[in-house]
Amino acid sequence: MALSRGLRSRFLNSTTLVFLAIIVLLTAWIGSGVIGRDDAPVADRGPPGPPTVAVSISEAESVTREVVLYGDVEPNQVSLLRARTDGIVEEMIATGTRVERGDAVGQLSTDDRQARLARTRAQVASAQRNYDSAMEMVEGGFISRAEVQTRLAELEAARADLRAVELEIDNTTLQAPIGGVVNRIDADVGAYVSMGGEVLQIVDNHPLIAVVHVHQAAAPRLRTGMPAHVDFVGADRREGTIRYIAPLADGATRTFRVEVEVDNSDLALPSGLSAEVIIPTDTVEAHRVSPALIRLDTQGRIGLQTVDEDDRIAFTPVEVIRARADGVWVTGLPDPARIVTISRGLLSPGQAVEVRETPAAYLRSGGEAR
Repeated sequence: MALSRGLRSRFLNSTTLVFLAIIVLLTAWIGSGVIGRDDAPVADRGPPGPPTVAVSISEAESVTREVVLYGDVEPNQVSLLRARTDGIVEEMIATGTRVERGDAVGQLSTDDRQARLARTRAQVASAQRNYDSAMEMVEGGFISRAEVQTRLAELEAARADLRAVELEIDNTTLQAPIGGVVNRIDADVGAYVSMGGEVLQIVDNHPLIAVVHVHQAAAPRLRTGMPAHVDFVGADRREGTIRYIAPLADGATRTFRVEVEVDNSDLALPSGLSAEVIIPTDTVEAHRVSPALIRLDTQGRIGLQTVDEDDRIAFTPVEVIRARADGVWVTGLPDPARIVTISRGLLSPGQAVEVRETPAAYLRSGGEAR
């Protein structure tokens, strides 16, 4: 008797009871499926209804179409000063100095040029006296006109030599070819510079030039003089104007160079920055929709699924004219447009559907067309 009670208690422990409960539940679930199954033939059932879709009504709004491009910022002008004569650098301006065109930025040694200047001046004075004497003598008939012409030629040659020496001395003073900031010194004090040698570089950053390359489709919409917004990396937005559009496309990229001039009279911005250039072109009527609603058809076209007046699905190709974080603006839709926002499975053009209004919660989530 005690043995029987021990076996029964071992058999009825907690693990065994849980296992038995699972078996009973599985048996009941399977049995309920069999019992509740509809034995009516499939042929006797009615035809399935059309699928249900959620639709939002979208109305077009006036939108300014923009061309958004990315490029680099270049200075208005970069000039490399070269020596017009040779000599030792005796004085040189410091880098970072702001200069105007014609300002003295350095000085070369004159060497023997001052002695040559004195000699040529004496030669000019002597030739002048000889010419004046010849003029007096020709009037008295003592010399011929040919002799006067010879003396005049000697005078002009002496004057030319004098001008050459004076110009050479003037060229020992190095002058800024443009206004700007001295960016680089190539010849320090004490260095020898030959004629044509590089001395320094000057950069003019007013105005700045934002250089971008526009693709073929957008190039015909641009004109010189158009306003543009330029967003500099690490700096604020500034307004600019298109000053140049290349008349010939780049052979490799098939794009056109576009230059946007930006005021930098305060010299607060350096050149060499990256920039986003936004050029407003024209105003069109467009619909704002969620990017999640954009679809591709079998031909690879982008578009939206819409519902026509007969509650049938239609695929409408669209063109994206502006994209922002909160939506995209597209053209090509009717106005107003019934845009499918929620659907089950794939829908084919021409397929009949049952239309429901898009739930408010879905609208608040930002997944709707507006």
